[in-house]
Amino acid sequence: MLEIKNMKKSFGDMEVLRGVDIKVEKGDVVTVIGPSGSGKTTLLRCINFLERAKEGEMIFDGAHYQLNAIGRKDIAALRKKTGFVFQNYNLFRNKTALQNVTEGLVVARKVPKDEARSAGLKALEKVGLANRADAYPHQLSGGQQQRVAIARAIVTEPEVIFFDEPTSALDPELVGEVLNVMRNLAAEGMTMLIVTHEMQFARNVASHVVFMDQGLVVEEGGPEEIFESPREARTRQFLQFIMDREAPASVCTERLVCFSTV
Repeated sequence: MLEIKNMKKSFGDMEVLRGVDIKVEKGDVVTVIGPSGSGKTTLLRCINFLERAKEGEMIFDGAHYQLNAIGRKDIAALRKKTGFVFQNYNLFRNKTALQNVTEGLVVARKVPKDEARSAGLKALEKVGLANRADAYPHQLSGGQQQRVAIARAIVTEPEVIFFDEPTSALDPELVGEVLNVMRNLAAEGMTMLIVTHEMQFARNVASHVVFMDQGLVVEEGGPEEIFESPREARTRQFLQFIMDREAPASVCTERLVCFSTV
C-alpha cells in the first residue's frame, strides 16, 4: 500500500534522515519509536510533504513517486488519501469542534454543507464527542481537542492516517482517552503509521514496530520480537532505559485506557 525507499533529509549540514525504508500494508498499525532527535517526526512530515525529502522514492497504491521531484498536483492527490494528526491539535480557535472537522470537506473537497455536517457528526460520535459538536477549542480539554483532531482525520475516510506523537502535549490523565480512540480505530482495521513514545501502546496495539536512531531504521519487527527479544544492542539499550524510567507512567496510562473502556 505505502512504501518508502531510501528517504534522505538534511537541515543545512545536519543529516536527519539517512536512507530510511519503511513499509505499511493495508490494515497495519505501524509504530515508530526511538529517542528524541532520531528523525521520527521528520519522517512523517516528509511522507506527507510538510517537509521535502532530498532523496528517496514513495510507492502508494502501486504508483511510484520521486520524493525530490514530485509536483503539487500529485502531492494534493496523495494528501486526499491520507489523514494527519499533529502533536498540538492544530484546531481553528474560532471554529466549533464540528466546524473544525468539516472545514476540509467543505473548503478543499467542495462537499455540500449538509453532507459534510452529517459526516462530521458521525466522526465526532466515533471519538466520543457527539455531545460537544458545538463547543469551541477553549471549552475542551487537551484530550478532547486531540480527539476532535482525530475526527477531522477520519472524516475524509483516508486510506492511512499518520499520527505524530498524538499524546505528547497532553497531561498524563488525558492520555488514556486518546489512546483508547486509537485502539478502537486499530480494531476497526484503520491503517495507521504512528510516531509515539507510548511503549505500552506500541507493544499491545501495533502490528509492526520500527525502532529509529540517528536518522536510520536500526531494527523492525513484530511487537513481541522488538520488545521481548530485540536483536540489536542499541534497541535493547533504548528499551531498557525507557522501561526503567517510565514504567510507572506506562502502567498508569494502561490503567487509564482500561478505565476509559469500562
